[in-house]
Amino acid sequence: MTSRMIRLLCSSAAMFSIAACHSDSTGPGDGGLPPGLTLKLDPFISTGLSAPVFLTQPLNDGRIFVVEQGGRIQLIKNGVLQTTPFLDITSRVLSGGERGLLSVAFHPQYATNHFFYVYFTTQTNGDIRIERFTTTSNPDVADPTTSKLILTTAHSSQANHNGGLLTFGPDGMLYAGLGDGGGSGDPFLNGQNFNALLGSLLRLDVDHGDPYAIPADNPFVNQANHRGEVWAKGLRNPWRYAFDATTSLLYIADVGQNLHEEVDVEPANLGGLNYGWNIMEGATCYNATSCNQTGLTLPIIDYAHTGGACSITGGYVYRGSAIPGIRGHYFYSDYCAGFLKSFRYSSGAAVDEKDWGLAAGYVTSFGLDFGGEMYLMSGNTILKVAQGS
Repeated sequence: MTSRMIRLLCSSAAMFSIAACHSDSTGPGDGGLPPGLTLKLDPFISTGLSAPVFLTQPLNDGRIFVVEQGGRIQLIKNGVLQTTPFLDITSRVLSGGERGLLSVAFHPQYATNHFFYVYFTTQTNGDIRIERFTTTSNPDVADPTTSKLILTTAHSSQANHNGGLLTFGPDGMLYAGLGDGGGSGDPFLNGQNFNALLGSLLRLDVDHGDPYAIPADNPFVNQANHRGEVWAKGLRNPWRYAFDATTSLLYIADVGQNLHEEVDVEPANLGGLNYGWNIMEGATCYNATSCNQTGLTLPIIDYAHTGGACSITGGYVYRGSAIPGIRGHYFYSDYCAGFLKSFRYSSGAAVDEKDWGLAAGYVTSFGLDFGGEMYLMSGNTILKVAQGS
């Protein structure tokens, strides 16, 4: 079943026991790109970082947090990189290749409860681990001894496809994107195994239960041979995904095998979708001898490994104020090609597709500050997306 067919079902009986399907309205103020608009990539932090892979700003207090793959969360305060890390768990992190400390998510009530969550691969064997930490009386320094295990899953057999993004959705739930377990072609068959956490987008309620509760409206709750934590399935290596709170849409950039990269877009409240891996790679059959697409949701866009492309790096829908002409447009890049591209989602399709003619080396991730302005992590540097002259 394609995403378009699912929307038809949403107009009649609900497919899953969740809230009614959201429309794909582009929201107020969104539209086509103004003629002649150009973008540029301004240096933001040029020295002092080592393999940054994520950036976020949970509070409007001048502090930006940057995750380094090696195991540290660095603090940028009023534009200046601080000498003391916010958190350092390098001794516990197995880093290198696709492994490491991969993201941080601050609790929606972080200002009062001081909770934040990290996703990393363990030093002992590379297993995936999600933990909660708490800041000290000094808000610029976290306490590494406050770690509390939220979730772990085995991932020692292969070093790649660890997924790695944690984020709180508009519903206040904690989402985690896990890769298929690594190797080539999904040798462990986790992509289509609904009883496996790997190859999935998970949805957890960390405000109830110990260490979490499974939300009652998750799509596979109390179904035999299905993990209740699973929100979406059929993912190879989601790097990265993002919620657009204005439209309640979820954008997932999923890394392909050897030929295609993809972006999936669906209403954030539409759980239970199967994005097709390892039956599909992008919109193309991966295994042509057994390509039954029944029940699968195909990507909104995919692109081939041409022009040096190799691995998609998902970004965000721009909602900042500095560049009004790109509001409502989703941005993404490619680790090898380093381009900056965007599209706007409208009526179930990608429109206003744009290659901005910019290039950055080894784009590992995007980030947003509190005001919705957008950044790229490129090598050991951070660049800020700005309007060209």
